Amino acid sequence: MHPMKHYAFPIVAAFASLTAGCGDEQVEAGNTRTAAIKVVASRLDRQELVDEIQALGTAGANESIQIRPRIASIVTRIAFDEGQLVRQGDLLVELENSEIRAGLAVAEAALSESRSLYNRSVSLASTKAISESGLEQLQAAMHVNEAQVEAAKARLANTMIHAPFNGRIGLRRVSPGSFVDTSTAITTLDDTEIIKLDFSIPEAFLPVVAEGMNIVARSLVYPDQSFAGRVASIDTRLDPVARSIQVRATLPNPEGQLKPGMFLTVNLQRDRGPVLVAPEAAIVPERGLQYVYRVVDGKAVQQEVTLGRRAPGLVEIVAGVSAGELLITEGTHKVRDGMDVDVVEKLSTEDRSQLADGKL
Repeated sequence: MHPMKHYAFPIVAAFASLTAGCGDEQVEAGNTRTAAIKVVASRLDRQELVDEIQALGTAGANESIQIRPRIASIVTRIAFDEGQLVRQGDLLVELENSEIRAGLAVAEAALSESRSLYNRSVSLASTKAISESGLEQLQAAMHVNEAQVEAAKARLANTMIHAPFNGRIGLRRVSPGSFVDTSTAITTLDDTEIIKLDFSIPEAFLPVVAEGMNIVARSLVYPDQSFAGRVASIDTRLDPVARSIQVRATLPNPEGQLKPGMFLTVNLQRDRGPVLVAPEAAIVPERGLQYVYRVVDGKAVQQEVTLGRRAPGLVEIVAGVSAGELLITEGTHKVRDGMDVDVVEKLSTEDRSQLADGKL
């Protein structure tokens, strides 16, 4: 007997066994490819979407000025205390004015003399003792003296600095005897009974904000307190670069808690009405485009969509899908276009683990 005959059967058996094993793997692999992937899906619906922004604004005084003299002179009297509340018209500073007072006295004396001469001449005019032209000259001289008196009074008034409005005095920067001129800042005056809050909003929020609208502002200085106010005015022009517009609100500040220069935040909401929204988890970005997976007859169908504004956990879909469609919200990273899917209400912990490992 030929030696090769002893090995014929073992070789055939081994080949048959190997062939059978390969067939099982192919079947098993085929079953893996055709098995439906478990996913979670939700119906696309319209919801009320509210946009909210937080605007950062800077507080300013209702009225605010630096107290400066209108003439150059020496300070003879300071009539305020630092931090004092003053009323409109209160005397704040008096400058040296002895020469101006003397000039006023001279002007008043000249006016008195010219007025008396004119009055005597008027009584003589009826008797033709003075010509009409002479009377007109006396009257003109009297008017000149009256103007000189008013000018002297104005110069004297410039030596008395009064508060132009109600407010609180700031720190004093001069002392009695200091020489001051029109560039010297003596102190500041701020009306903080009302605070002006300037902030900017995106142009998309223009329909939301209107004059008279109530707002609530907050400060990090007073974390547990809010300050109510209203929109006083809206600028007439947008910033062409930032695409925003400036808004000014007024806040009552009777206790003086808010100071000019403080940062305040204002929360504004914009109701967009019923819009088509989907969970953010349903959105699949790919090559710069945005997609979702619809479930149609048990299969995943990839669909490009156009997105709008976002809200926490939600995103507006402007185009691409319609209300009522079923979108995959969990399992999108393992789904491909045309795959069979099995929609479940919720993935179990084991399913999530297998999905993450690519076994589901």
